Amino acid sequence: MIEGDGYELLSSMQKGNLDSVKADEHGKIKKQTVALDGVSVTRVTFDVGAKWSNDLKDYAGADSCRLPHVALVLSGTLRVVMDDGSQQDFSKNDIMLLPPGHDAWSVGNEPCVFVEFSHGNDYYTGDRSS
Repeated sequence: MIEGDGYELLSSMQKGNLDSVKADEHGKIKKQTVALDGVSVTRVTFDVGAKWSNDLKDYAGADSCRLPHVALVLSGTLRVVMDDGSQQDFSKNDIMLLPPGHDAWSVGNEPCVFVEFSHGNDYYTGDRSS
């Protein structure tokens, strides 16, 4: 990385391929992550019947997901319920911006697949520090 005007500039082009990454599986949720300088890109698949509180709660060590997420839904539908009870369904081509404190599950008879972009600490990389 190159420093410039208070931000970092990439020093070279980078490429990763999600199909070449071994899946990290937790119950009915599968994640494939490529880490580039400063950002991780994760393809997440919530199979039919997958639910964060059933499949990832024990791994995360929290009653609800404590991380923010920015993602593009490629297929299927994901229902997200915030700790305050508000909810939203996200389907193909929807962009999700989720604050910490939520549960999520696949809706219908099709897996939900989305690509998430993250920077910093992330359960997907196994780093649970703050």
